[in-house]
Parts: sequence; C-alpha cells; structure tokens
Amino acid sequence: MAKKNEAELPETTNGFSFGNFVQGTREELEKVVWPSRKQVVSESAAVLLMVILSASLIYLVDGLFAWAAKQVF
Repeated sequence: MAKKNEAELPETTNGFSFGNFVQGTREELEKVVWPSRKQVVSESAAVLLMVILSASLIYLVDGLFAWAAKQVF
C-alpha cells in the first residue's frame, strides 16, 4: 500500500486536548436538528405498534408450525 504524501496529511497536535474536544462537541451538537415532542411521541407510537404487530405475527407463525409438527409427528 502506497504511503500518503506528507503534504496531504492533516496537521495533528501531540496529545489530546480536552478543551478542543469539548469545543468540537459543542459545535457538532449545535448542528443537530432536534425533533419536537409531538414528533417523538408519534414516531415512538409507530415503532411500538410495529413491534407489537411483528411479535404477534411471529407468535402466530410459530404456533402454526408447532401445530403442523404435531400433526406430522
């Protein structure tokens, strides 16, 4: 694998700077588009509904296969 040209490498400081980390984290969090309470509630309800429907379908299919296995064996 070829080495990158040193001119292409970004400048890095020696070590970790907690202040730069906090500042960078704050800048990134300002870019986040936070959902409204109404949106969170409606999307959470949709997820719960889909989980309940999926679990019910799996339960019914499992029951069908269990019944079929009893009939065969």
